[in-house]
Amino acid sequence: MMNYRRLGKSGLRVSQLCLGSNNFGAQVSEQDSIKIIAEAVDLGINLIDTANTYTRGMSERIIGKALRGHRDDVIIATKVGMTIGEGPNQDGLSRKHILWQIRRSLESLQTDFIDIYYLHRFDIETPLEETLSTLDYLVSQGSVRYVACSNFASWQIAKAHEVCETHDLQKLVAVQPPYNLMQRDIEKDLLPYCEQEGLGVLTYTPLMGGFLTGKYSRDKPPPRESRAEYSSFYWERINKAENYTILEKVQTIADEIGVPLHKLAVAWILKNPVITAPIIGASKPEQVEENCSITQINISKETYEKLNETTSTG
Repeated sequence: MMNYRRLGKSGLRVSQLCLGSNNFGAQVSEQDSIKIIAEAVDLGINLIDTANTYTRGMSERIIGKALRGHRDDVIIATKVGMTIGEGPNQDGLSRKHILWQIRRSLESLQTDFIDIYYLHRFDIETPLEETLSTLDYLVSQGSVRYVACSNFASWQIAKAHEVCETHDLQKLVAVQPPYNLMQRDIEKDLLPYCEQEGLGVLTYTPLMGGFLTGKYSRDKPPPRESRAEYSSFYWERINKAENYTILEKVQTIADEIGVPLHKLAVAWILKNPVITAPIIGASKPEQVEENCSITQINISKETYEKLNETTSTG
């Protein structure tokens, strides 16, 4: 049974798992993507995460097709700010770019409004007043319900809140950072700040791009059709002795308690009370049910602390 959590200080309640869609229309066909969405909704997942740049816009278009007749059953989160072309105004968080891209996102998603609209990354060249007043306008006209940010540092969020308070603008209700057993940097500043300010936290890459599934092994090439096979950047990032040492220790803990490695990695995130929901994708419908089963795994305090100690980098 799916549980739901309040998103920060807002009145919005979201499922404790969020469906990620950055592979829709690429590694996952449109037909399978639509089946995955239907399965997720049937199992109680009410939040779908996408972005205007995912699979060159295909992700948004597929979600729009899949949710015909079911729009009110689902919370759609999309993003703006990444580069979409080579022109001088085809990225960033200027008023021009945001208003242009939200129009395209609404058309692709076949909806009149976006539930959660993320600033995809911080824009050092555009004044925050310009960006945040534009989002406030979108909320006031009904195109957006809630505003949030992704890949912001805690000081950047604090600055945004200061601008909102000064000008009486809609505040950010949630953040979206990377977080998993191997990437825990947000525990130092961001998570304490979010807890203090009452911000929702929706984390991505819970399995570190597949590394925490156990498919990669020390001194062996990446498996066929894996992310590391087609991304040399990703392979260089994960193919390190210290990563395999941590992975092997986590695998030992998983074996001791009889929980598959990938499920333990997600259950560890769910155990953190500051996290609203991890964003987890699927490449086939049956994986959605398997992912949802993780919500029934309640690892012990002892196991949680052991994983924290094992994967700590200092």
